[in-house]
Amino acid sequence: MSEFKKNYDNSKVLKPWGEEYNIFRNKKKLAITYLKLKKGEATSIHCHPRKKTGFLILSGVAEVQLGIYKKNIFKYKPMSILVLRPGLFHRIKASDKKDLYALEIETPYIKTDLIRMEDNYGRKNIGYESLLKTKKLTKKDVIFNVPTLKKSNKYILNNIQIEISYFTNFKSLNSFDDKSVSIILDGSMINNKNKTVITVGEIVKSYTLKKLFSFFKINKTILILRASKINIEN
Repeated sequence: MSEFKKNYDNSKVLKPWGEEYNIFRNKKKLAITYLKLKKGEATSIHCHPRKKTGFLILSGVAEVQLGIYKKNIFKYKPMSILVLRPGLFHRIKASDKKDLYALEIETPYIKTDLIRMEDNYGRKNIGYESLLKTKKLTKKDVIFNVPTLKKSNKYILNNIQIEISYFTNFKSLNSFDDKSVSIILDGSMINNKNKTVITVGEIVKSYTLKKLFSFFKINKTILILRASKINIEN
């Protein structure tokens, strides 16, 4: 287990369609993978039987097949979010025009929780890539770190601003004009009977968190990753 943790947390996994690496991990609760699919390339048709997965598209256009039938293909542009239940087969393809960059959120963190049904690269009956198909991260590869309670950590990925902060309330969040997306990295919101309403791994529009806060409360503190598109003026 120690070898698994050391290598996958600090290595880039080389895929026939591109590459990916763990950009953030909260123990076994959650991991975020930063992935690149080369234009025109696609993942296998696969599922994750035990973990929930979600995606935030950063750059490019994702053509996503949901289920095992090719008629169920939908396109997702930058800042689109997608959440998949455990066991749902899916395939993600980058458009023919541009490489695709995305964040994949998995809860819980089980890197080898993978079953492939069809694959363009001969991996149909093969599990997750072995440590032999990895390379070390470099100083140029971004890693998200947990900030101190009263600070924020900020990053730029593919013209998307990423801000990681702790919250005790959501009063500072903008209302419905806020186009940012929030990912819960740790903590939860609860009702007046201490029942969990929303927790680690959820991906929602940021204004949704503010709306929920008018009905429910944060359980002490909650760690949020907020992503927003950077406007470039000509």
